[in-house]
Amino acid sequence: MATAQSAPGLNSRPHRGWSIAWGIVLIIMGILALLMPEIAAFATVLTLGWLLIVAGIVEIVHSFQTRHRAGFGWKLAAGIITLILGLLILFFPIAGVATLALWIGAFIFAGGIVRVILAFRVKPAKGWGWVLFDGILAIIIGGLIAWGWPASSIAFIGLLTGFWLLFSGIWRITLDGRVRRPGDDGVLSPA
Repeated sequence: MATAQSAPGLNSRPHRGWSIAWGIVLIIMGILALLMPEIAAFATVLTLGWLLIVAGIVEIVHSFQTRHRAGFGWKLAAGIITLILGLLILFFPIAGVATLALWIGAFIFAGGIVRVILAFRVKPAKGWGWVLFDGILAIIIGGLIAWGWPASSIAFIGLLTGFWLLFSGIWRITLDGRVRRPGDDGVLSPA
């Protein structure tokens, strides 16, 4: 039985079109989030709240499905805590935004300290200065988040969401919107 052969790259065209369209949507949403960081911050934290609620329910159901195994109580407790956390974020979104900003700031600050230590550990290596610069910058950004907390939380989360959406859209368009040469099989080759 003969099968029809398609030209290379033809099967990827519909995928590329959807990916580019999705990239454009992400860029538009990113720009809107940057223009309206308050709305973006609340949308982000409410999405997180709903995800935690769904995760909590799934954990609770799973704990009952595996109640005869060891650790039933711990699994159930983890599910209940996750569910309660999600509900608290939904009922108190401003506190959720502030808490999220503080956690992100703490992670950025801690990551900066680790990168500064790493920079001095690899100091003779080429590029160690960039690691040091990145670490110092992260410490400053984490410190600024803590210093402006909680007043700057909404703007910070909104802008962070906006930049993330914007750059996600850009890389999708850049990666999938590249011009393909005849015979290109869709595999990226180093430039």
